[in-house]
Parts: sequence; structure tokens; C-alpha cells
Amino acid sequence: MNEFCWPVRVYYEDTDAGGVVYHAGYVRYFERGRTEWLRAMGCSQAQLVKEQSVVFTIASLEIQYRRPARLDDLLQVVTRPQPAGGASIQFEQQLLRGDEVLASGKVLVACVDAVSFKPRRLPAALRTRIP
Repeated sequence: MNEFCWPVRVYYEDTDAGGVVYHAGYVRYFERGRTEWLRAMGCSQAQLVKEQSVVFTIASLEIQYRRPARLDDLLQVVTRPQPAGGASIQFEQQLLRGDEVLASGKVLVACVDAVSFKPRRLPAALRTRIP
């Protein structure tokens, strides 16, 4: 799947006193996009821990904030996975309001053993589905 879109609504809890999404909210929206992308691939994080003893952790995160998201906005999180190595995935993500880009980011996610937190190869079922 080259591109995955997930809708999110801005709730009061996401905003600051001015009704604008607090900067950490964008990180949560991007996380939801990646989690739902994984679910669309037929996996869940809970399933991967239980069945394969793997978890994902953020190795690096870069976000450019362009426009404010505001209370009650209906947004789209666009997630584009790209292979980055045997044990990692690079995601390019955007938060959109209609055609307007509110934020964009790059997130490097590492696959690690759930107990030792040492790097592990991505599960084959997932690795073969990343473009």
C-alpha cells in the first residue's frame, strides 16, 4: 500500500487555550495514521507483540508545522511507508485539511524485540507489503 489516509477530528482535548492544536497533538495524529496503516495491512500492534514478540519504537521524528489545525476541524492523516532497512520503516506523513497541508513529517520506526529491545527484522508478512 503506497498511501494510506485516515480521518481525524480535532477535539477540545487536542487544543490549547486559543482553540489551536497543541504541537504534540500532531505527533499523536501521525501515530494514529501509522497504527491504522498497520491495521489495514492485517496486523495489529497487540498481535505482533503476542505472536512474534516485536514492537515498534520511534528512532527519529521530524515535523514541519505550516498552518494551525483548529477545534472541530476534520483532517486527513496521509501515511506513505518506505523501506528503510531490514529492521525499520521510514514514513512520510502529512496532516491535511482539504487540500491544505497543515504539517508534514518524517518518522523512522524501528522494529525491536519486545523483551530485549534489540533490533529485529520486520515480520515477513509486513516487509513484503511495503513498496
